[in-house]
Amino acid sequence: MPERTRVTGGSRVLVAVYAIFALAATSRAAVQITTKYHEAPLAYLLSALAAVVYVVATVALARASWWRVALVACAVELLGVLTIGTLSIFDAAAFPHATVWSAYGQGYLFIPLVLPVIGLWWLRRTHRTEPV
Repeated sequence: MPERTRVTGGSRVLVAVYAIFALAATSRAAVQITTKYHEAPLAYLLSALAAVVYVVATVALARASWWRVALVACAVELLGVLTIGTLSIFDAAAFPHATVWSAYGQGYLFIPLVLPVIGLWWLRRTHRTEPV
């Protein structure tokens, strides 16, 4: 029996936005790490971490049986955005180059700050207590 997905209606938009961010963050991190890693290794590794989180969240949000994985991915994303965002503002010297989550995702129109909140809300709204 094929795996049930939860990609219907408005959730398609959420999964699509996560997929776009997964592609953008992965591309950004790959270019930064391969061309300028020595300039700001912490920032570029954090961009790679963000890419991994977005890829996992994209896949997990699309699959009904991966609810817990999606929940953890969105929570890690929110924690990362809040932590890196705060550190990048109050300790700018530690982040000489921007990451995906710097200044709460300012370089991406603050979507990285809003996206996990929407993801967590959507997961809460669509979660069923009975087995899938």
